[in-house]
Amino acid sequence: MSARAEAPVRSIGTDPAAFTEFYRAHVDEVTRFVARRVADPELAADLTAEVFLAVIDAAAAYRGSFGGPRTWLFGIARNVIAAEFRRSARERRAESLIAGRRLLGADDIDRLAERIDAFQQVRRLHEQLQALPDGERAVLELMSVDGLSVAEAAAALNIGQVAARVRLHRARRALRSTSAPPVVEKEVMS
Repeated sequence: MSARAEAPVRSIGTDPAAFTEFYRAHVDEVTRFVARRVADPELAADLTAEVFLAVIDAAAAYRGSFGGPRTWLFGIARNVIAAEFRRSARERRAESLIAGRRLLGADDIDRLAERIDAFQQVRRLHEQLQALPDGERAVLELMSVDGLSVAEAAAALNIGQVAARVRLHRARRALRSTSAPPVVEKEVMS
């Protein structure tokens, strides 16, 4: 290909007259090329337009080798179609991942937000419990979580009932001072 023939192709991106001439000379061929590879006529029209947009972007880099402007144009068209097939395949894969799954409704989102809030409260409470001294935390857990009485918790920890009540009182006071909701409202007496 001569340097003279390459110049109009290279100017397609900057010269509207050169682009118009190139477009009119090749639009029918490109449309047929795309239509043979794509079943949807609207998609074929869109891809044809994308081919010529890509031509505008790539025109400055045109070198004229490998058969001239027509071959270059079909190479671009082939790349545009391949990109569409890849995009379409990604979309089908994404749709298949959610196919058959129910999307969240407003009520589901509200319940999910409530659960997240509840988990945040549990995490805060857990952090507060971890900050308690071991003895106080042990009495509180045995009574609040495991449902033991003061006497049973004292026996499990091998301490007296009075010591268990003192530890429970200190644990509750520490939790109240950190503005946590009360863990144990009433003391279970044996």
